[in-house]
Amino acid sequence: MNFQYVAKRLSGEKVKGKIDAESKKEALLELEKSGLIVINVDETKPWNKDIILNKKIKNEDFVIFLRQYATLIHAGVSISDATKTMSKQTNNYALRNALEDIDKHLDQGQALSAAAERHPKVFPTLLVNMINAGEVAGKLDDILNEMADYYEKEHRNKQKLVSALMYPAVVGVVTFFLSVFLLVFIVPRFVGMFNSFGEDIPAYTKFILNLSEFVGSFWWVLVVFAILCFILYKYFLQYDKFAFRIDYLKIKFPFIGVLVHKGALVRMTQTLSTLVNSAVPILQSVEITEKIVGNRVIQGVLVKSRKTLEKGESMTKPMKDSWAFPPLVIQMIQIGEKTGTLDQMLQKAAQFYEEELEQLSNRIKTLIEPLMIIILTVIVGSIITAVVIPMFSLFENIQ
Repeated sequence: MNFQYVAKRLSGEKVKGKIDAESKKEALLELEKSGLIVINVDETKPWNKDIILNKKIKNEDFVIFLRQYATLIHAGVSISDATKTMSKQTNNYALRNALEDIDKHLDQGQALSAAAERHPKVFPTLLVNMINAGEVAGKLDDILNEMADYYEKEHRNKQKLVSALMYPAVVGVVTFFLSVFLLVFIVPRFVGMFNSFGEDIPAYTKFILNLSEFVGSFWWVLVVFAILCFILYKYFLQYDKFAFRIDYLKIKFPFIGVLVHKGALVRMTQTLSTLVNSAVPILQSVEITEKIVGNRVIQGVLVKSRKTLEKGESMTKPMKDSWAFPPLVIQMIQIGEKTGTLDQMLQKAAQFYEEELEQLSNRIKTLIEPLMIIILTVIVGSIITAVVIPMFSLFENIQ
């Protein structure tokens, strides 16, 4: 590791430099041995585009890493050697750096889960807990393969949501920029024509001309307003009440809300099933699921369910009082609690909602495509019509 230091000589002269050492403590000792009075020591990171661009690990790369890691361990390779091998193979700086640090702590006698916990941006809380469960049960390779399956399913479900939202988003952006183009560059060319003939123009045409003039003159106001709204949104998102309201609206939003709701239910049931199946204690499983479910409405109910479990009652009690949990999920959990097959019941619920999510995604895409085309036609057609109709009247007067 490389460290940058600021120190003083015994003469009082201030010096700056760099030193290689295994840790910050060793760097301090080396500098003190050389007769320097250390003021400050900081680790310096090598330049890398992954750091500069804050590049995240791609889901498919992470899944491949988990499968290869599991294969090495299953083949009898020690965890330390498997970690060294994987750190040399990966091209992602963040993952390589994390694995190198994990390897150092493994050599010091730490467990893999404890070492991985030091890197939450690379190894999520769910994965760390699952690794811990695998270490305790002696089936780490099976757990890693299971987590690879989990992240594959999660990525696939996210893609379903993205594909359903992509078309309306693209059409919406095209509609916006096309409308701005017409208002700023096309409509103003007809203003002089209308004024030269001195004819009265329809009220709707006057409205479009005034809107065109405003957009052309004060476009910067709209840009500033959009940026301000975005900043305020990000600021208020820090507050639980506002964030809860946004998540509530996401679920209740027409068409798209159903997809978001089903996606959150799939994530919840799949995660909870995976944790329970790996013998993670139920209270800890619910607590982990709360953090990664991705919707505060469902998260709030899970918090209440955990508190209910702590009292020795069924976790479905708060769910029955919430509209966010369909009867199917509640019934599956109740059956699982009574029969001791909670993981299997949750898995069945997850599979059911995965299929529903796919069907809904395809159905909404089919319905929303013609709807967005109609909206595009109405908005752009309205601007063009506002210019064309007065022109017919002017040509009739000329004739």
